[in-house]
Amino acid sequence: MEDPFVIVGGDAAGMSAASKAKREDPELEVVVFEKGDWVSYAACGMPYYIKGTVEELEDLVAVTPDQFRDKRDVDLRTNHEVVAIDVEAETVTVEGPDGERFDQPYGALLIGTGARAIEPPFDGFDLEGVFTLHSMDGAAAVDSYIDEQEPKAAAIVGGGYVGVEMAEALAERGIEVSMFEMLPRTLQPFGEATATVVEDHLREQGVDLYLETAVEGFDGEASVERVALEDDAVETDLVIVGVGVTPNVEIAEEAGIELGPTGAIATDEYGRTSVESVYAAGDCAEATNVVTGEPDHVPLALTANRAGRAIGTTVAGSPTETGGTAGTAIVKAFELGAARTGIIDDERAREAGFEPVSVTIEAPTRPHYYPGAVELTVTLVADRSSGRVLGASLVGRDGAKRIDTVATAVHSGLTVAELENLDLAYAPPFSPVWDPILTAAKVLGGKLDTDDER
Repeated sequence: MEDPFVIVGGDAAGMSAASKAKREDPELEVVVFEKGDWVSYAACGMPYYIKGTVEELEDLVAVTPDQFRDKRDVDLRTNHEVVAIDVEAETVTVEGPDGERFDQPYGALLIGTGARAIEPPFDGFDLEGVFTLHSMDGAAAVDSYIDEQEPKAAAIVGGGYVGVEMAEALAERGIEVSMFEMLPRTLQPFGEATATVVEDHLREQGVDLYLETAVEGFDGEASVERVALEDDAVETDLVIVGVGVTPNVEIAEEAGIELGPTGAIATDEYGRTSVESVYAAGDCAEATNVVTGEPDHVPLALTANRAGRAIGTTVAGSPTETGGTAGTAIVKAFELGAARTGIIDDERAREAGFEPVSVTIEAPTRPHYYPGAVELTVTLVADRSSGRVLGASLVGRDGAKRIDTVATAVHSGLTVAELENLDLAYAPPFSPVWDPILTAAKVLGGKLDTDDER
């Protein structure tokens, strides 16, 4: 490859690809264009910076720009935005920090443009004190606003990951928190049983929940003073809007690169797009759902890092699959942990051709006689005809990371019977003899057997 491996975007997918490509082929020229100042940062840590658990914003950076340049020999150019791709000429048009433009040829191209926070068309979105949280600069702005304005009340619009984590962060800063969710429950992808436990806990922590409540906009003079609802208004002096993200696909679409059914960039098992020598990974790209086998858009950190690493290996000469996604996720809600993997929702499972059967159980995380035992709520879902494990959701004060056991089962296509017979570790400080996951599998297996007998 005479021309360099060019990467658009300097976060998880892009920098993983750059590092791996250079490691596999030190002679390969790698050029990364990042439109902002920050690269290789942990976006998932931003709520904990605002909370105060992470002392400095820079602590969220895994590898600094200078380290990429000096130690990894990557030609990283921050404050350089790729504004166009010419797939015929195999060049990208780049705008530098002073507004100058130039064309950069590529031998292989990775689009890792990520996603951006959705900004609904709310009135008053431009008021001071209204924020989204999807960038390091955004996190710095929220933190500075709290320090300088000392808000007493905050409104969080959206009950997903960002909303739940920010509720804890803001409460820790001494701010009264209200959360507005237009759907019947928070943490929609986690299922009803988990969401109910989380909602009860949020209320116990003093969070005012407004479920099935649509926000109309924000009112105030120069800064936000109220959240406007259909028939009411709630006073606030800080707003965090966290209603989801949308993939940054504009330059890909303009270049004629195909988008998939989710609206993200369509890719194959190697991260290749519809255009030769062009790859996509991270929050702007689709991945294959390991349960359905269909394209999915799951903007999570591991998916991005893994795909970027695989593409870097491929470009360096060793074709490597990017791997599928089960949508495995975990979130901290004050003293609770909530986790999910695979398909939990009945309707989605049926649309994918399955006949879902589920159980929800409560089981202790340790034997009753050992200190620290708490109840873990486990929802486990399987396909009736095949017995295949489709997904799970967990919530409790301890043990939510057990979701990884089910994620492994989902990736491997295990049945409920096979999950029940896994040889999991046991010792009183860590688990009862029958781990909660095994208990859930036993109960679900019994339900499947009873249904078969009928």
